[in-house]
Amino acid sequence: MDAAPSSVLQARGLEKNIVGPSGPLEILRGIDLEVGTGETVAILGASGSGKSTLLGLLAGLDAPSAGEVRLLGKNIAELDEDGRAALRSGRVGFVFQSFQLLPALTALENVLLPLELNPAHDASSGAELTARARDALNRVGLAARARHYPHQLSGGEQQRVAIARAIVDEPAVLFADEPTGNLDAETGARIIELLFGLAGKATDAQQDRRAALVLVTHDPALAERCDRIVHIHDGVLA
Repeated sequence: MDAAPSSVLQARGLEKNIVGPSGPLEILRGIDLEVGTGETVAILGASGSGKSTLLGLLAGLDAPSAGEVRLLGKNIAELDEDGRAALRSGRVGFVFQSFQLLPALTALENVLLPLELNPAHDASSGAELTARARDALNRVGLAARARHYPHQLSGGEQQRVAIARAIVDEPAVLFADEPTGNLDAETGARIIELLFGLAGKATDAQQDRRAALVLVTHDPALAERCDRIVHIHDGVLA
């Protein structure tokens, strides 16, 4: 299966099975999904429906029991762990519900980390990379919090740092797993405006330079903001 030029993500026949205390358990069954360049897609479903598991498979963070995922034209199953990490580096961003910031690093250092780990920037100076990290923090309105550690930031500020980290390398695909799940309604609304402002929504002339956004949520109002909604129920897309 060759990836279409306009596609950044293709999934065919995805299945995920695990063995639980009571025996085999089907989490995902026969998932087909394609995401275009610059497209915003919401995966909408109740808790336990399999949407976070699906997002992990699409991002190459987990392996399916069956089926195929092509991310940025590459079949993830043909890559080892290092190969998958190399594919994601600089091209895939992930925003977790629980922020996943490193507590011993400042906001700036957390945002700087993916740049430092990307071999594509080996020839860049530390000053150049730091400037890019500062710019990402500025884009999310946190330039003044650069030297603060995660425990010195509010939940909304931590999530904004996580978003800055996810977009600092200008990825082609941005995955977000319930990005407002741990935030109050007002802060969550600001985070959503920020996400849609940084990824996906663009003029036609800019579309090929903006990240596709794949968003997992159980909030129908949030899903309506996306170009397309796919519903998942009991491990099946409807």
